[in-house]
Amino acid sequence: MEYHNPVLLMQSVQGLNIKPDGIYVDVTFGGGGHSREILKKLGPNGKLFAFDQDEDALENVIEDDRFTLINENFRFIKRFLRFFNVRNVDGILADLGVSSHQFDVAERGFSTRFDAELDMRMSQRNDLNAFRVVNEYDEANLKRVFLDYGELKNAPAIARVILEARAITPIKNTEQLKIVLSRFLPAHKSHKILAQMYQAIRIEVNQEMDVLKEFLEQSLDILNANGRLSVISYHSLEDRLVKRYIKNGLFEGEPERDFYGNFSVPFKTIGKLIVPDNNEIKINNRARSAKLRIAEKV
Repeated sequence: MEYHNPVLLMQSVQGLNIKPDGIYVDVTFGGGGHSREILKKLGPNGKLFAFDQDEDALENVIEDDRFTLINENFRFIKRFLRFFNVRNVDGILADLGVSSHQFDVAERGFSTRFDAELDMRMSQRNDLNAFRVVNEYDEANLKRVFLDYGELKNAPAIARVILEARAITPIKNTEQLKIVLSRFLPAHKSHKILAQMYQAIRIEVNQEMDVLKEFLEQSLDILNANGRLSVISYHSLEDRLVKRYIKNGLFEGEPERDFYGNFSVPFKTIGKLIVPDNNEIKINNRARSAKLRIAEKV
């Protein structure tokens, strides 16, 4: 199955500071690009576990005795690693967001380029899909979705228009949704705003913010001392959570200080924020918004 180039491949894998006999986890397997690069750096006794909730990713499984692919959401990383008798690991890599493959398969409903049924599920086993969000959520919840996850200031008006439209007939596909929302899509920036609307619905369908928080908290538990966390994010909501957790071990507020005014943090930041160079963006347009942060457990 065709998957596109992995983003920030060398930088994200090098950031793990791989030990040949270590245990590593790629929580967003996709086409397997990052996993294959990790395996190149592992010796015969090293181990790599990968997660991907999308059944399509199973077609890319790597035939290697050191490799195990787990067809589950990485919010369950601790539970499934324990199933394989693994309690601690030396490094974790996460390439967040939607894979190029998911965007390119029209019927998945992720892309603004195609007309498709409202779906947007990263795993087809999930009950919640985009149709249910658009057609069943009440006005307050629709407003929350577009405001919190799309950062759209006119979220209240968007919610009202959806309610008015679906009262006449259900909104079943992406083309209908575009028509319903057309008044909010001025020609000069219609693509950008539509992408924000799709992003908001997709994040809600897949509970992406909750999943990311659960994953980051568990990563702290399962990383060995001096273990590395390498995370690629694609929008400000994700990057904000990753940055705060690496800095403070919290998603909001500041850590408690001791009597002397010092506070302990669970990670130390490795290097500066890494973004793709112009050459990578030219080859792989998906990379344009990527941000890589690397941290080491103290």
